[in-house]
Amino acid sequence: MARYTGPVCRLCRREGQKLYLKGDKCYLDKCPISRRNYAPGQHGQGRRAKMSNYGMQLREKQKVRRHYGILEGQMRKYYAMAEKMQGITGENLLKILEMRLDNVVYRLGLAESRAEARQLVTHGHFKVNGKKVDIPSYLTLVGDNIEVKEKSISSPKFKEIAEKHQGNAKQWLSVNAEKMQGSIVSEPTREDIDLPIEEHLIVELYSK
Repeated sequence: MARYTGPVCRLCRREGQKLYLKGDKCYLDKCPISRRNYAPGQHGQGRRAKMSNYGMQLREKQKVRRHYGILEGQMRKYYAMAEKMQGITGENLLKILEMRLDNVVYRLGLAESRAEARQLVTHGHFKVNGKKVDIPSYLTLVGDNIEVKEKSISSPKFKEIAEKHQGNAKQWLSVNAEKMQGSIVSEPTREDIDLPIEEHLIVELYSK
């Protein structure tokens, strides 16, 4: 299945909540979900039928996919990995998604959104442990160092990012905004993942 390339605000409206897919723009009053808090489409304003258990599970899975910008095939692969790990499968799944390079770049404050982080990684602006990595799905490890390439730091885009940087990286990350680099000091815990997700519903869906 191809990646969705339409208006991302429609995805937020479909899920009935802000997914913060457009970075700073999601905090403005012009955010569509603030003005049209109903599903997109011809029948979006109609009365919604009571959702089945399967429908709830499906919506939760779609919500996670849209938060992290991943395809269905990737989601199934990550779930299979999470099942083989020790611990709670749902939490393991979220930890794997958090350790993706594009998400780490976003969490470090080196991009305004996960979509922008994915694009910047694909364009080869980042190095992991001194080597260029241009694969957004690259799974980082504890101890990895992520930095913006020297040639990219002077670009207008990263100068803008540096000016806006607020130093709000999660506890499992360490960031040096001046040098545009950061590192992973520990694995993220469930408390570190501040997304309104009920991961047990995803486990129920894939366990059928």
